[in-house]
Amino acid sequence: MKQKQFNKSLKQSSKNWIKRHINDPYVAMAKEKGYRTRSAFKLLEIQEKFKIIGKGDVVLDLGAAPGGWSQVASQLTTRPVIAVDILDISPLQNVRIIRGDFMDQSTLDQIINIIDEEPGIDVILSDMCPNTCGIKKIDHMRIVNILEEVIQFSKGNLRGGGSLVVKVFQGGAEKDALNDIKKCFRKVSHFKPKSSRNQSSEIYLIANGFKNAP
Repeated sequence: MKQKQFNKSLKQSSKNWIKRHINDPYVAMAKEKGYRTRSAFKLLEIQEKFKIIGKGDVVLDLGAAPGGWSQVASQLTTRPVIAVDILDISPLQNVRIIRGDFMDQSTLDQIINIIDEEPGIDVILSDMCPNTCGIKKIDHMRIVNILEEVIQFSKGNLRGGGSLVVKVFQGGAEKDALNDIKKCFRKVSHFKPKSSRNQSSEIYLIANGFKNAP
């Protein structure tokens, strides 16, 4: 009886999400292949098309929880992947986990301490999305703020020739950030993986060839 009452209390949008999730072939494939999230296939598609991650690359995964992208990255490089998130991430082989907000100085210090042990960062990944409030303008500005912070961090920490993969949502206010990326990298591509849900406005910016070493 309690289960029935719970189901009745769900909003229609929540019911639709649950239905899509249950019927999503990428969810089933993630379980079959042992990936923590369906989003792992987005990075696999990006890697297949753009060859972002090389065998000896140092990879930083921002907003990594629960670890799907870090799983994929750890299979592509022999160096430990650095995974950062404010949420807990269960241990992963070949992944060094930092719990914290990468925009906080204490977290940045931990990242930099690890970087100092490595020859620098070759690839920065960001599949981050902020908590939403339902007001489109505010939600979009939060997304743009994260995008700008990731770009600034990349400018100071990527090796020359390095790459950046970052998620954006189409909305208009991100144009200045995109122009900034284009100034810093030799090539910038837009890509929407097949594994992205059709109703999602997300796209990924694939930036190759960072122009200035820190």
